[in-house]
Amino acid sequence: MFANLPELQPQVAAILFVIAVLAGHRYRKVWKAEGPRWQAWLFGLTAAACLLLVAFLPLRG
Repeated sequence: MFANLPELQPQVAAILFVIAVLAGHRYRKVWKAEGPRWQAWLFGLTAAACLLLVAFLPLRG
């Protein structure tokens, strides 16, 4: 059932995690400053997508 899932290399997973942390930080700054809503959505969705990929795709190793 799960044999056909793509696998993440550890380096790619680390890069995705760093992107998620940076996007989450920018999301929080935009949210607290009550900045443009499109920026909050952009950074929030980027962080969420990266974290979901890291969480649910198996690591190759």
